[in-house]
Amino acid sequence: MRPTVRPDARFLATTPHSLDDIETPALVLDVTRMERNIERLKRRLTSLGVAFRPHVKTAKSIDVAERLLGGRGGPITVSTLKEAEYFAGCGITDMTYAVGLAPAKIARVQALHVRGLNLSVLIDTPEQAHALVAAARSTGGTPGVLIEIDCDGHRGGVRPDDPQLPAIAAVLRDGGVELRGVLTHAGESYSCRGGAGLPQAAEAERAGAVRAAERLRALGHPASVVSVGSTPTVHFAQDLSGVTEVRAGVFVFFDLVMHGIGVCAIDDIALSVLATVIGHRAEKGWLLIDAGWMALSRDRGTARHPIDQGYGVVCDVEGQPLGDLIVSDASQEHGIVSVRPGSDSRLPDLPIGTRVRILPNHACATGAQHDSYQVVRSGSRDVVATWPRMRGW
Repeated sequence: MRPTVRPDARFLATTPHSLDDIETPALVLDVTRMERNIERLKRRLTSLGVAFRPHVKTAKSIDVAERLLGGRGGPITVSTLKEAEYFAGCGITDMTYAVGLAPAKIARVQALHVRGLNLSVLIDTPEQAHALVAAARSTGGTPGVLIEIDCDGHRGGVRPDDPQLPAIAAVLRDGGVELRGVLTHAGESYSCRGGAGLPQAAEAERAGAVRAAERLRALGHPASVVSVGSTPTVHFAQDLSGVTEVRAGVFVFFDLVMHGIGVCAIDDIALSVLATVIGHRAEKGWLLIDAGWMALSRDRGTARHPIDQGYGVVCDVEGQPLGDLIVSDASQEHGIVSVRPGSDSRLPDLPIGTRVRILPNHACATGAQHDSYQVVRSGSRDVVATWPRMRGW
């Protein structure tokens, strides 16, 4: 039985029949593109001979997760304990919580462990290891542990050759807490452009994780799990020898950042925000829409790309880009639409009331502004379903 996602989820039972008559702004999911994106990555992972643990932080929806997994049960990756609790309530039992564990959250992960979840948590310091050991001694058990490896200097983790790595493993072993292996994320791959450098980033990610696991094993510690993953690297990896599983999340929808990095085409982007034209400022070369940063998010992830997409690319109601039209600025509930600087295109004549769709810079951030997806097929205005999505921590 699915849990109640939010107090207002009961209002999602009636699905409007068309994008022409739902209230805007609204989050639109092109399920044709989504299914194509999922199949593309699954084929690639099969060819590389590695298991998949999809990251559900982008979708935050059991309806999307079912299509990723071909059912329920898992395995999945989550980024918040709210996600873990939500997906556990939906029947998924195999999860990795891939964010460094705050000691104050140990009680929540133990509650999931007691419910029978096969849960792994992530740490990269002896202090976290000692906190887990103390919790295990007082309650009789904790989830399994992965040690985070820093493969590129992007964020958290210990380097594969850091003395902290075996020290953390020793604390866990001496305290009777299960060490399952290592996990890394090639976050610096997001600095690549047009695909250049991505194969090298993928190999650095693989090599760092495998080296750390081999080091642990040589010292007598278990490391059965070698987990890597980012959407850019998994699409460009040539060899995943020694890796046991791959994680990726934003690939399910893609976005303009992924397009700029060189991972996807514009027509792979499955997520958009439906908006309505509410004003004209011809003397400024502007159109006004009813989707500001509350609907699109404040993310400006393409600002440093060769092509700055503003707050998003403007499409017609069926999802086809309208020349060089972008959302060039945004306030809370207003978006300013204009022609991209340097373009020879002209501002199109879009009467008041015209509906447009905005492709997002960052699918995770844009999705987080909304409670549900209005699901359509490519090239159609017909809404075939409304899927709730969860929020919170």
